[in-house]
Amino acid sequence: MQTQSDLIPGPWPERFNLASYFLDERLDEGREGKVALRCGDELRTYGRLIDRSCQVAAALRRAGVRPEDRVLIALPDGIEFAKTFFGILRAGGVFAMVNPLLKREDLRYYLDYTKARVVVGHAEYLDELAPAFEAARHCKELWVVGGHSREYTSFEDALQAEDATGVAAEVEPTGPDDLAGWLFTSGSTGKPKACVHTQADFAFSTETYAKHVVGYGPDDVCLSVPKLFFGYATGTNLMFPLRFGGCAVLFPGRSTVDELLEQIAVHRPTLLTGVPTMFSNLLRSPRIEELDFGPLRATLSAGEALPAELYREWKERTGVEILDGIGSAEMFHIYITNRPGDVKAGSLGRLVEGYEAQIIDPEGQVLGDDEPGRLRVRGGSTAICYWGDRKKSIETFQGDWCTSADVFRRDAQGYFYYEGRSDDLIKVSGIWVSPLEIENALLTHDAVAEVCVVGREGDDELVKPLAYVVPVAGVSGDDELAAELVSHLKATLAPYKYPRWFCWREDLPRNDRGKIARRVLVDEARSFQP
Repeated sequence: MQTQSDLIPGPWPERFNLASYFLDERLDEGREGKVALRCGDELRTYGRLIDRSCQVAAALRRAGVRPEDRVLIALPDGIEFAKTFFGILRAGGVFAMVNPLLKREDLRYYLDYTKARVVVGHAEYLDELAPAFEAARHCKELWVVGGHSREYTSFEDALQAEDATGVAAEVEPTGPDDLAGWLFTSGSTGKPKACVHTQADFAFSTETYAKHVVGYGPDDVCLSVPKLFFGYATGTNLMFPLRFGGCAVLFPGRSTVDELLEQIAVHRPTLLTGVPTMFSNLLRSPRIEELDFGPLRATLSAGEALPAELYREWKERTGVEILDGIGSAEMFHIYITNRPGDVKAGSLGRLVEGYEAQIIDPEGQVLGDDEPGRLRVRGGSTAICYWGDRKKSIETFQGDWCTSADVFRRDAQGYFYYEGRSDDLIKVSGIWVSPLEIENALLTHDAVAEVCVVGREGDDELVKPLAYVVPVAGVSGDDELAAELVSHLKATLAPYKYPRWFCWREDLPRNDRGKIARRVLVDEARSFQP
Protein backbone atom coordinates (compact mmCIF):
# COMPACT_ATOMS: atom_id res chain seq x y z
CA MET A 1 0.00 0.00 0.00
CA GLN A 2 1.32 3.46 -0.94
CA THR A 3 1.95 5.96 1.84
CA GLN A 4 1.80 9.76 1.60
CA SER A 5 5.60 9.94 1.27
CA ASP A 6 5.51 7.48 -1.64
CA LEU A 7 3.37 9.94 -3.62
CA ILE A 8 5.76 12.90 -3.26
CA PRO A 9 8.52 12.83 -5.92
CA GLY A 10 12.17 13.48 -5.28
CA PRO A 11 14.92 13.94 -4.60
CA TRP A 12 15.78 14.68 -8.24
CA PRO A 13 19.13 13.57 -9.67
CA GLU A 14 21.96 16.09 -9.79
CA ARG A 15 21.78 16.13 -13.58
CA PHE A 16 18.20 16.56 -14.74
CA ASN A 17 16.88 17.79 -18.09
CA LEU A 18 13.22 17.69 -19.07
CA ALA A 19 13.96 16.63 -22.65
CA SER A 20 15.37 13.39 -21.29
CA TYR A 21 12.63 13.06 -18.68
CA PHE A 22 9.75 13.49 -21.12
CA LEU A 23 11.29 11.90 -24.23
CA ASP A 24 14.64 10.13 -24.12
CA GLU A 25 13.67 7.80 -21.30
CA ARG A 26 10.96 6.34 -23.56
CA LEU A 27 13.75 4.75 -25.61
CA ASP A 28 14.95 2.89 -22.51
CA GLU A 29 11.38 1.56 -22.23
CA GLY A 30 11.49 0.24 -25.80
CA ARG A 31 9.04 2.80 -27.22
CA GLU A 32 11.19 4.16 -30.07
CA GLY A 33 8.70 2.99 -32.71
CA LYS A 34 5.54 3.87 -30.78
CA VAL A 35 3.45 6.79 -32.05
CA ALA A 36 3.88 9.83 -29.80
CA LEU A 37 2.01 12.46 -31.84
CA ARG A 38 -0.88 12.52 -34.28
CA CYS A 39 -1.71 15.61 -36.32
CA GLY A 40 -4.20 15.02 -39.12
CA ASP A 41 -2.70 12.28 -41.28
CA GLU A 42 0.80 12.83 -39.88
CA LEU A 43 2.28 10.54 -37.23
CA ARG A 44 5.51 10.90 -35.27
CA THR A 45 7.10 8.11 -33.31
CA TYR A 46 9.07 8.73 -30.17
CA GLY A 47 12.29 7.95 -32.01
CA ARG A 48 11.57 10.40 -34.82
CA LEU A 49 10.45 13.14 -32.43
CA ILE A 50 13.65 12.76 -30.42
CA ASP A 51 15.78 13.00 -33.57
CA ARG A 52 14.04 16.17 -34.68
CA SER A 53 14.30 17.75 -31.23
CA CYS A 54 18.04 17.00 -31.38
CA GLN A 55 18.26 18.94 -34.66
CA VAL A 56 16.35 21.85 -33.11
CA ALA A 57 18.79 21.91 -30.18
CA ALA A 58 21.79 21.93 -32.52
CA ALA A 59 20.28 24.69 -34.66
CA LEU A 60 19.53 26.81 -31.58
CA ARG A 61 23.10 26.50 -30.38
CA ARG A 62 24.35 27.46 -33.83
CA ALA A 63 22.11 30.55 -33.58
CA GLY A 64 23.85 31.54 -30.35
CA VAL A 65 21.27 30.33 -27.82
CA ARG A 66 23.00 29.60 -24.53
CA PRO A 67 21.66 27.82 -21.44
CA GLU A 68 18.81 29.81 -19.84
CA ASP A 69 18.35 32.05 -22.90
CA ARG A 70 14.68 32.47 -23.79
CA VAL A 71 13.26 31.15 -27.06
CA LEU A 72 9.76 32.30 -27.99
CA ILE A 73 7.30 29.85 -29.60
CA ALA A 74 4.48 31.50 -31.58
CA LEU A 75 3.11 28.44 -33.34
CA PRO A 76 -0.25 26.75 -33.81
CA ASP A 77 -0.59 23.27 -32.35
CA GLY A 78 1.26 20.71 -34.41
CA ILE A 79 4.32 18.53 -34.65
CA GLU A 80 6.61 21.55 -35.18
CA PHE A 81 5.47 22.97 -31.84
CA ALA A 82 6.42 19.74 -30.05
CA LYS A 83 9.85 19.36 -31.65
CA THR A 84 10.63 23.04 -30.96
CA PHE A 85 9.49 22.78 -27.34
CA PHE A 86 11.68 19.77 -26.57
CA GLY A 87 14.57 21.10 -28.65
CA ILE A 88 14.68 24.23 -26.50
CA LEU A 89 14.83 22.12 -23.34
CA ARG A 90 17.50 19.85 -24.85
CA ALA A 91 19.70 22.87 -25.54
CA GLY A 92 19.22 24.13 -21.98
CA GLY A 93 17.16 27.08 -23.15
CA VAL A 94 14.01 28.48 -21.56
CA PHE A 95 10.74 28.13 -23.45
CA ALA A 96 8.17 30.90 -23.60
CA MET A 97 4.91 30.37 -25.50
CA VAL A 98 2.35 32.81 -26.90
CA ASN A 99 -0.82 32.63 -28.93
CA PRO A 100 0.19 32.84 -32.63
CA LEU A 101 -3.03 34.76 -33.37
CA LEU A 102 -1.90 37.82 -31.39
CA LYS A 103 -1.66 41.19 -33.11
CA ARG A 104 1.69 42.88 -33.67
CA GLU A 105 1.40 45.22 -30.67
CA ASP A 106 0.94 42.28 -28.30
CA LEU A 107 3.67 40.25 -30.01
CA ARG A 108 6.02 43.21 -29.69
CA TYR A 109 5.33 43.29 -25.95
CA TYR A 110 6.27 39.61 -25.56
CA LEU A 111 9.39 39.96 -27.72
CA ASP A 112 10.64 42.92 -25.72
CA TYR A 113 9.69 41.35 -22.39
CA THR A 114 11.30 37.97 -23.01
CA LYS A 115 14.31 39.34 -24.92
CA ALA A 116 14.19 36.07 -26.84
CA ARG A 117 17.17 35.60 -29.15
CA VAL A 118 15.24 33.24 -31.47
CA VAL A 119 11.55 33.32 -32.32
CA VAL A 120 9.79 30.40 -34.03
CA GLY A 121 6.62 31.44 -35.86
CA HIS A 122 4.35 30.29 -38.67
CA ALA A 123 4.23 31.66 -42.22
CA GLU A 124 0.46 32.08 -41.96
CA TYR A 125 0.87 34.77 -39.29
CA LEU A 126 3.90 36.66 -40.62
CA ASP A 127 1.86 39.78 -41.39
CA GLU A 128 1.65 40.43 -37.65
CA LEU A 129 4.79 38.67 -36.40
CA ALA A 130 7.31 40.12 -38.88
CA PRO A 131 6.72 43.82 -37.99
CA ALA A 132 6.92 42.95 -34.29
CA PHE A 133 10.17 41.07 -34.87
CA GLU A 134 11.69 43.91 -36.89
CA ALA A 135 10.93 46.38 -34.10
CA ALA A 136 12.33 44.17 -31.33
CA ARG A 137 15.81 45.10 -30.10
CA HIS A 138 17.01 41.77 -28.78
CA CYS A 139 15.62 39.18 -31.23
CA LYS A 140 18.27 38.02 -33.70
CA GLU A 141 16.54 35.28 -35.70
CA LEU A 142 13.02 34.46 -36.83
CA TRP A 143 12.47 30.88 -37.96
CA VAL A 144 9.43 30.38 -40.16
CA VAL A 145 7.41 27.14 -40.16
CA GLY A 146 5.20 26.26 -43.11
CA GLY A 147 6.83 28.27 -45.87
CA HIS A 148 9.93 30.00 -47.17
CA SER A 149 10.75 33.67 -46.87
CA ARG A 150 13.57 35.71 -48.38
CA GLU A 151 13.95 37.74 -45.20
CA TYR A 152 13.82 35.00 -42.57
CA THR A 153 15.17 31.50 -41.93
CA SER A 154 13.10 28.51 -42.97
CA PHE A 155 12.52 26.26 -39.97
CA GLU A 156 13.06 23.14 -42.08
CA ASP A 157 16.27 24.52 -43.63
CA ALA A 158 17.62 25.34 -40.18
CA LEU A 159 17.02 21.76 -39.02
CA GLN A 160 18.23 19.98 -42.16
CA ALA A 161 21.65 21.53 -41.72
CA GLU A 162 22.12 19.81 -38.35
CA ASP A 163 23.26 16.33 -37.34
CA ALA A 164 20.94 14.74 -34.78
CA THR A 165 23.83 12.65 -33.45
CA GLY A 166 26.42 15.43 -33.23
CA VAL A 167 27.86 17.08 -30.15
CA ALA A 168 25.70 20.17 -30.66
CA ALA A 169 22.58 17.99 -30.38
CA GLU A 170 23.44 16.53 -26.98
CA VAL A 171 21.33 17.18 -23.92
CA GLU A 172 22.53 20.12 -21.86
CA PRO A 173 23.60 18.82 -18.42
CA THR A 174 21.15 20.98 -16.48
CA GLY A 175 20.11 20.36 -12.89
CA PRO A 176 16.67 20.32 -11.24
CA ASP A 177 17.01 23.94 -10.10
CA ASP A 178 18.04 25.33 -13.50
CA LEU A 179 15.48 27.42 -15.35
CA ALA A 180 13.28 25.65 -17.91
CA GLY A 181 10.20 27.69 -18.82
CA TRP A 182 8.20 30.85 -18.49
CA LEU A 183 4.44 30.54 -18.08
CA PHE A 184 2.43 33.71 -18.62
CA THR A 185 -0.42 34.87 -16.41
CA SER A 186 -3.70 35.60 -18.16
CA GLY A 187 -3.19 39.35 -17.84
CA SER A 188 -6.60 39.90 -16.23
CA THR A 189 -5.24 42.76 -14.11
CA GLY A 190 -2.69 44.22 -16.53
CA LYS A 191 -0.02 43.04 -18.93
CA PRO A 192 0.74 39.30 -18.68
CA LYS A 193 3.73 38.50 -16.49
CA ALA A 194 5.98 35.47 -16.70
CA CYS A 195 6.08 32.96 -13.86
CA VAL A 196 9.63 31.61 -13.88
CA HIS A 197 9.88 27.83 -13.42
CA THR A 198 12.72 25.37 -12.98
CA GLN A 199 13.22 21.93 -14.50
CA ALA A 200 11.95 20.22 -11.34
CA ASP A 201 8.72 22.25 -11.22
CA PHE A 202 7.31 20.62 -14.35
CA ALA A 203 8.37 17.15 -13.28
CA PHE A 204 6.77 17.57 -9.84
CA SER A 205 3.30 18.19 -11.27
CA THR A 206 3.80 15.31 -13.68
CA GLU A 207 4.64 12.88 -10.90
CA THR A 208 1.80 14.04 -8.64
CA TYR A 209 -1.25 15.14 -10.62
CA ALA A 210 -0.61 13.35 -13.92
CA LYS A 211 0.61 10.06 -12.46
CA HIS A 212 -1.33 9.63 -9.24
CA VAL A 213 -4.58 11.50 -9.96
CA VAL A 214 -5.32 11.09 -13.67
CA GLY A 215 -3.13 8.01 -14.11
CA TYR A 216 -1.71 8.70 -17.58
CA GLY A 217 -0.42 5.54 -19.24
CA PRO A 218 0.89 4.11 -22.55
CA ASP A 219 -2.61 3.27 -23.78
CA ASP A 220 -3.89 6.84 -23.46
CA VAL A 221 -4.77 8.96 -26.48
CA CYS A 222 -5.11 12.60 -25.44
CA LEU A 223 -6.98 15.49 -27.06
CA SER A 224 -7.24 19.10 -25.90
CA VAL A 225 -9.62 22.02 -26.38
CA PRO A 226 -7.13 24.64 -25.06
CA LYS A 227 -4.06 25.17 -27.22
CA LEU A 228 -0.49 24.22 -26.33
CA PHE A 229 0.71 27.79 -25.60
CA PHE A 230 -1.54 27.62 -22.49
CA GLY A 231 0.33 25.80 -19.69
CA TYR A 232 -2.80 23.81 -18.80
CA ALA A 233 -2.72 22.15 -22.25
CA THR A 234 1.09 22.00 -22.45
CA GLY A 235 0.84 19.70 -19.47
CA THR A 236 -2.22 17.58 -20.22
CA ASN A 237 -1.69 17.26 -23.98
CA LEU A 238 2.09 17.20 -24.43
CA MET A 239 4.20 16.69 -21.32
CA PHE A 240 1.99 14.24 -19.43
CA PRO A 241 1.11 11.77 -22.21
CA LEU A 242 4.71 11.62 -23.47
CA ARG A 243 6.14 11.08 -20.00
CA PHE A 244 4.04 7.93 -19.62
CA GLY A 245 4.33 6.58 -23.17
CA GLY A 246 0.95 7.75 -24.44
CA CYS A 247 -0.06 9.63 -27.58
CA ALA A 248 -1.07 13.28 -28.02
CA VAL A 249 -3.49 14.35 -30.75
CA LEU A 250 -2.75 17.86 -32.06
CA PHE A 251 -4.64 20.04 -34.51
CA PRO A 252 -3.79 23.60 -35.60
CA GLY A 253 -7.27 25.07 -36.13
CA ARG A 254 -9.71 26.65 -33.73
CA SER A 255 -11.43 24.40 -31.21
CA THR A 256 -14.90 24.75 -32.67
CA VAL A 257 -17.63 22.28 -31.75
CA ASP A 258 -17.57 20.69 -35.21
CA GLU A 259 -13.77 20.41 -35.20
CA LEU A 260 -13.76 18.74 -31.79
CA LEU A 261 -16.53 16.32 -32.70
CA GLU A 262 -14.55 15.36 -35.80
CA GLN A 263 -11.32 14.87 -33.81
CA ILE A 264 -13.13 12.75 -31.22
CA ALA A 265 -14.74 10.60 -33.92
CA VAL A 266 -11.47 10.01 -35.79
CA HIS A 267 -8.99 9.59 -32.93
CA ARG A 268 -11.25 8.16 -30.18
CA PRO A 269 -9.37 9.77 -27.26
CA THR A 270 -9.26 8.29 -23.79
CA LEU A 271 -8.61 11.68 -22.13
CA LEU A 272 -10.14 15.00 -23.21
CA THR A 273 -8.82 18.29 -21.83
CA GLY A 274 -11.59 20.86 -21.83
CA VAL A 275 -13.04 24.04 -20.37
CA PRO A 276 -16.61 24.52 -19.12
CA THR A 277 -17.72 26.60 -22.10
CA MET A 278 -16.79 23.87 -24.55
CA PHE A 279 -18.56 21.17 -22.54
CA SER A 280 -21.67 23.34 -22.66
CA ASN A 281 -21.32 23.92 -26.42
CA LEU A 282 -20.78 20.23 -27.11
CA LEU A 283 -23.92 19.30 -25.19
CA ARG A 284 -25.94 21.71 -27.29
CA SER A 285 -24.76 20.26 -30.59
CA PRO A 286 -27.17 17.80 -32.23
CA ARG A 287 -24.13 15.86 -33.45
CA ILE A 288 -23.20 14.77 -29.94
CA GLU A 289 -25.76 11.96 -30.20
CA GLU A 290 -23.72 10.46 -33.07
CA LEU A 291 -20.57 10.00 -31.00
CA ASP A 292 -19.37 6.90 -29.22
CA PHE A 293 -17.82 8.04 -25.94
CA GLY A 294 -16.85 4.48 -25.03
CA PRO A 295 -13.06 4.99 -25.21
CA LEU A 296 -13.20 8.22 -23.17
CA ARG A 297 -12.34 7.37 -19.57
CA ALA A 298 -12.24 10.93 -18.20
CA THR A 299 -12.48 14.58 -19.17
CA LEU A 300 -10.40 17.25 -17.46
CA SER A 301 -11.55 20.78 -16.73
CA ALA A 302 -9.81 23.90 -15.45
CA GLY A 303 -9.39 27.55 -16.33
CA GLU A 304 -12.80 28.66 -15.02
CA ALA A 305 -15.39 27.31 -12.63
CA LEU A 306 -17.43 24.30 -13.75
CA PRO A 307 -21.10 24.75 -12.75
CA ALA A 308 -22.57 21.77 -10.92
CA GLU A 309 -25.55 21.66 -13.28
CA LEU A 310 -23.26 21.48 -16.32
CA TYR A 311 -21.35 18.59 -14.73
CA ARG A 312 -24.55 16.67 -14.05
CA GLU A 313 -25.84 17.16 -17.60
CA TRP A 314 -22.51 16.07 -19.13
CA LYS A 315 -22.30 12.98 -16.92
CA GLU A 316 -25.89 12.03 -17.70
CA ARG A 317 -25.50 12.48 -21.47
CA THR A 318 -22.04 10.93 -21.92
CA GLY A 319 -21.49 8.72 -18.88
CA VAL A 320 -18.03 10.28 -18.44
CA GLU A 321 -16.79 12.12 -15.34
CA ILE A 322 -15.34 15.62 -15.52
CA LEU A 323 -12.37 15.99 -13.18
CA ASP A 324 -12.62 19.71 -12.44
CA GLY A 325 -9.59 21.26 -10.78
CA ILE A 326 -7.66 24.46 -10.13
CA GLY A 327 -4.15 25.29 -11.25
CA SER A 328 -2.24 28.44 -12.11
CA ALA A 329 0.77 29.70 -14.01
CA GLU A 330 2.35 30.36 -10.61
CA MET A 331 2.13 26.64 -9.71
CA PHE A 332 2.43 25.33 -13.31
CA HIS A 333 -0.51 22.96 -13.10
CA ILE A 334 -3.40 21.53 -11.13
CA TYR A 335 -2.96 21.20 -7.36
CA ILE A 336 -6.61 20.80 -6.24
CA THR A 337 -8.90 18.49 -8.18
CA ASN A 338 -11.73 16.02 -8.29
CA ARG A 339 -10.64 12.44 -8.91
CA PRO A 340 -11.89 9.39 -10.78
CA GLY A 341 -14.72 7.92 -8.70
CA ASP A 342 -14.62 10.88 -6.31
CA VAL A 343 -16.31 13.85 -7.98
CA LYS A 344 -18.23 16.32 -5.83
CA ALA A 345 -20.24 18.44 -8.28
CA GLY A 346 -19.74 22.16 -7.76
CA SER A 347 -16.45 21.68 -5.91
CA LEU A 348 -12.87 21.70 -7.15
CA GLY A 349 -12.16 18.51 -5.23
CA ARG A 350 -9.34 17.88 -2.79
CA LEU A 351 -5.65 18.66 -2.60
CA VAL A 352 -3.31 16.72 -4.84
CA GLU A 353 -0.87 14.75 -2.68
CA GLY A 354 2.39 16.68 -2.43
CA TYR A 355 0.67 20.06 -2.02
CA GLU A 356 -0.50 21.98 1.05
CA ALA A 357 -3.11 24.75 1.13
CA GLN A 358 -4.61 27.21 3.58
CA ILE A 359 -7.52 29.65 3.43
CA ILE A 360 -6.39 32.97 4.92
CA ASP A 361 -7.92 36.33 5.84
CA PRO A 362 -6.50 39.74 4.73
CA GLU A 363 -4.08 39.68 7.69
CA GLY A 364 -2.75 36.26 6.73
CA GLN A 365 -4.46 34.37 9.54
CA VAL A 366 -5.63 30.85 8.74
CA LEU A 367 -9.41 30.49 8.56
CA GLY A 368 -11.56 27.51 9.51
CA ASP A 369 -13.89 25.31 7.49
CA ASP A 370 -16.49 27.06 5.33
CA GLU A 371 -14.93 30.49 5.93
CA PRO A 372 -14.12 32.20 2.59
CA GLY A 373 -10.70 33.73 2.10
CA ARG A 374 -7.70 33.84 -0.19
CA LEU A 375 -5.99 30.59 -1.05
CA ARG A 376 -2.36 30.03 -0.10
CA VAL A 377 -0.71 26.95 -1.58
CA ARG A 378 2.72 25.35 -1.69
CA GLY A 379 4.34 22.34 -3.31
CA GLY A 380 7.26 21.33 -5.47
CA SER A 381 6.12 23.33 -8.51
CA THR A 382 5.98 26.87 -7.09
CA ALA A 383 7.48 29.47 -9.43
CA ILE A 384 10.53 31.45 -8.39
CA CYS A 385 9.09 34.88 -9.20
CA TYR A 386 7.30 37.08 -11.70
CA TRP A 387 10.01 38.16 -14.12
CA GLY A 388 10.70 41.88 -13.88
CA ASP A 389 8.13 42.57 -11.16
CA ARG A 390 9.76 42.51 -7.74
CA LYS A 391 6.83 44.13 -5.92
CA LYS A 392 4.23 41.68 -7.19
CA SER A 393 6.63 38.77 -6.60
CA ILE A 394 6.98 39.72 -2.94
CA GLU A 395 3.19 40.03 -2.60
CA THR A 396 2.54 36.60 -4.14
CA PHE A 397 5.50 34.40 -3.19
CA GLN A 398 6.44 33.99 0.47
CA GLY A 399 9.17 31.38 0.61
CA ASP A 400 7.65 28.25 -0.89
CA TRP A 401 4.10 29.56 -0.39
CA CYS A 402 2.11 31.16 -3.21
CA THR A 403 -0.82 33.39 -2.22
CA SER A 404 -3.57 33.58 -4.82
CA ALA A 405 -5.89 36.51 -5.53
CA ASP A 406 -8.72 33.97 -5.70
CA VAL A 407 -11.25 33.45 -2.93
CA PHE A 408 -12.06 29.89 -1.84
CA ARG A 409 -13.66 28.04 0.99
CA ARG A 410 -13.00 24.49 2.19
CA ASP A 411 -15.59 22.22 3.76
CA ALA A 412 -15.04 19.85 6.68
CA GLN A 413 -14.36 16.95 4.31
CA GLY A 414 -11.49 18.80 2.62
CA TYR A 415 -13.27 19.77 -0.63
CA PHE A 416 -12.51 23.23 -1.97
CA TYR A 417 -15.01 25.63 -3.57
CA TYR A 418 -14.16 28.59 -5.76
CA GLU A 419 -15.89 31.85 -4.77
CA GLY A 420 -14.26 34.14 -7.37
CA ARG A 421 -11.37 36.58 -7.49
CA SER A 422 -11.11 38.91 -4.53
CA ASP A 423 -11.35 41.91 -6.87
CA ASP A 424 -14.47 40.48 -8.59
CA LEU A 425 -16.64 40.28 -5.47
CA ILE A 426 -19.60 42.67 -5.38
CA LYS A 427 -20.68 44.47 -2.21
CA VAL A 428 -24.50 44.54 -2.26
CA SER A 429 -26.46 46.03 0.63
CA GLY A 430 -23.24 46.05 2.64
CA ILE A 431 -22.63 42.32 2.10
CA TRP A 432 -20.00 40.76 -0.17
CA VAL A 433 -21.54 38.66 -2.92
CA SER A 434 -19.75 36.19 -5.20
CA PRO A 435 -20.69 36.67 -8.88
CA LEU A 436 -20.05 32.95 -9.33
CA GLU A 437 -22.89 32.05 -6.95
CA ILE A 438 -25.35 34.11 -9.00
CA GLU A 439 -23.99 32.73 -12.28
CA ASN A 440 -24.33 29.13 -11.13
CA ALA A 441 -27.93 29.77 -10.05
CA LEU A 442 -28.79 31.35 -13.41
CA LEU A 443 -27.26 28.45 -15.30
CA THR A 444 -29.76 26.08 -13.68
CA HIS A 445 -32.48 27.79 -15.75
CA ASP A 446 -33.17 26.10 -19.08
CA ALA A 447 -33.13 29.39 -21.01
CA VAL A 448 -29.55 30.36 -20.04
CA ALA A 449 -26.59 29.13 -22.10
CA GLU A 450 -23.86 31.38 -20.66
CA VAL A 451 -23.71 34.18 -18.13
CA CYS A 452 -21.29 36.59 -16.48
CA VAL A 453 -22.28 38.77 -13.51
CA VAL A 454 -20.48 42.01 -12.65
CA GLY A 455 -21.16 44.98 -10.40
CA ARG A 456 -22.75 48.20 -11.72
CA GLU A 457 -23.34 51.45 -9.91
CA GLY A 458 -26.96 52.61 -10.17
CA ASP A 459 -28.43 56.10 -10.14
CA ASP A 460 -28.36 55.97 -6.35
CA GLU A 461 -24.55 55.40 -6.56
CA LEU A 462 -24.96 51.98 -4.96
CA VAL A 463 -23.54 48.85 -6.59
CA LYS A 464 -25.88 46.04 -7.68
CA PRO A 465 -25.39 42.94 -9.88
CA LEU A 466 -25.67 43.21 -13.66
CA ALA A 467 -26.00 39.92 -15.59
CA TYR A 468 -24.70 39.53 -19.13
CA VAL A 469 -26.73 36.57 -20.42
CA VAL A 470 -26.46 34.47 -23.58
CA PRO A 471 -29.87 32.78 -24.01
CA VAL A 472 -30.05 29.28 -25.48
CA ALA A 473 -30.82 28.99 -29.19
CA GLY A 474 -34.43 29.90 -30.00
CA VAL A 475 -34.96 31.96 -26.84
CA SER A 476 -35.18 35.76 -26.96
CA GLY A 477 -33.82 37.97 -24.23
CA ASP A 478 -36.59 40.33 -23.15
CA ASP A 479 -38.40 41.72 -20.12
CA GLU A 480 -40.46 38.57 -19.79
CA LEU A 481 -37.35 36.38 -19.58
CA ALA A 482 -35.74 38.82 -17.14
CA ALA A 483 -38.75 38.58 -14.82
CA GLU A 484 -38.67 34.79 -15.08
CA LEU A 485 -34.96 34.68 -14.19
CA VAL A 486 -35.44 36.99 -11.22
CA SER A 487 -38.23 34.78 -9.93
CA HIS A 488 -36.02 31.72 -10.44
CA LEU A 489 -33.17 33.31 -8.46
CA LYS A 490 -35.32 34.53 -5.59
CA ALA A 491 -36.42 30.94 -5.02
CA THR A 492 -32.81 29.82 -4.48
CA LEU A 493 -30.75 32.85 -3.36
CA ALA A 494 -31.04 35.59 -0.76
CA PRO A 495 -33.26 38.41 -2.16
CA TYR A 496 -30.47 41.03 -2.35
CA LYS A 497 -28.36 38.84 -4.68
CA TYR A 498 -30.55 38.86 -7.78
CA PRO A 499 -29.36 40.99 -10.79
CA ARG A 500 -31.09 44.36 -11.05
CA TRP A 501 -30.28 44.53 -14.77
CA PHE A 502 -29.90 42.06 -17.64
CA CYS A 503 -27.93 42.58 -20.84
CA TRP A 504 -28.67 40.04 -23.58
CA ARG A 505 -25.78 38.96 -25.80
CA GLU A 506 -25.04 36.48 -28.57
CA ASP A 507 -21.72 35.57 -26.94
CA LEU A 508 -19.35 36.67 -24.18
CA PRO A 509 -15.85 38.12 -24.72
CA ARG A 510 -12.98 35.74 -24.02
CA ASN A 511 -9.25 35.99 -23.63
CA ASP A 512 -6.77 33.89 -25.61
CA ARG A 513 -7.04 31.07 -23.05
CA GLY A 514 -10.78 30.74 -23.55
CA LYS A 515 -11.76 32.30 -20.22
CA ILE A 516 -14.54 34.86 -20.05
CA ALA A 517 -12.89 38.30 -20.15
CA ARG A 518 -14.65 39.59 -17.04
CA ARG A 519 -12.62 42.81 -17.01
CA VAL A 520 -14.00 43.70 -20.43
CA LEU A 521 -17.56 43.36 -19.14
CA VAL A 522 -16.73 45.33 -15.99
CA ASP A 523 -15.61 48.18 -18.22
CA GLU A 524 -18.73 47.84 -20.41
CA ALA A 525 -20.94 47.94 -17.32
CA ARG A 526 -19.86 51.51 -16.58
CA SER A 527 -21.57 52.73 -19.74
CA PHE A 528 -24.48 50.26 -19.72
CA GLN A 529 -27.86 51.93 -20.13
CA PRO A 530 -30.89 49.92 -18.92
